[in-house]
Amino acid sequence: MTTADPAALLALAAATAQEAGAVAADGQAGIGVLDTKSSPTDVVTAMDRAVEELIRKRLLAARPDDAVLGEEGGAAAGQSAVRWIVDPIDGTVNYLYGREDWAVSIAAEAAGEVVAGVVAVPARGDVYTAVRGGGAFCNGRPITVAPAVPIDFALVATGFGYSSARRAHQAEVLRQVLPRVRDIRRGGAAAVDLCGVARGRSNAYYERGLSPWDWAAASLIAQEAGARVGGLNGAPAGPDLFIAAPAGLFEELHDLLEPLGADTDG
Repeated sequence: MTTADPAALLALAAATAQEAGAVAADGQAGIGVLDTKSSPTDVVTAMDRAVEELIRKRLLAARPDDAVLGEEGGAAAGQSAVRWIVDPIDGTVNYLYGREDWAVSIAAEAAGEVVAGVVAVPARGDVYTAVRGGGAFCNGRPITVAPAVPIDFALVATGFGYSSARRAHQAEVLRQVLPRVRDIRRGGAAAVDLCGVARGRSNAYYERGLSPWDWAAASLIAQEAGARVGGLNGAPAGPDLFIAAPAGLFEELHDLLEPLGADTDG
């Protein structure tokens, strides 16, 4: 079980994400804050930890030699070329408030490259999947990004960090972006936002401060649906800045964000 057939990895990830999503959905009512991480607004629920434990158990039962990187449990080394990147509940604040935009995200990385990804959004009944080179799907049906539009007509999704200093600068960036685009959407779950771009429900997305578990699966899904992803000035998409949009619009959004220092905290 040390080989890395992307289709087999996807099947395992999809079954695990759907099981974990059902468990989380059943427990959403009445959930409370268990702990905080980087700031008082960066919350963890008991379900985050329970769901990640379930996911790790299922993945390692099937593939015991693999490594796992999870938001709550950190990194566990493995002996194979495969590493799983797991966000048990992306959008924990939404989950805590009984909102629908939260997701279970599982990506399979082989030799350092994400080759399969699943984002399950249980409250909306959506399961997004992709294998590198095989296209993107929602509930088994192919999805593609919306055609590129001029930035003035773009619906742009974004998100905000947890520290007050970072939020203050992000608000200033947003103040200058908003007059230049059709409108802004702030959903509160990066994986769901990226899948929204993949499905054509928004035209573009940008955010500073993401971690690998936030974007590993959803970035592959967005790319397989036709989005370009990256950072500023040729940097890869990552913690400094993550931009996703179809070609043409990507460049326009990049050029709007670059002089605003969107990849800094001000």
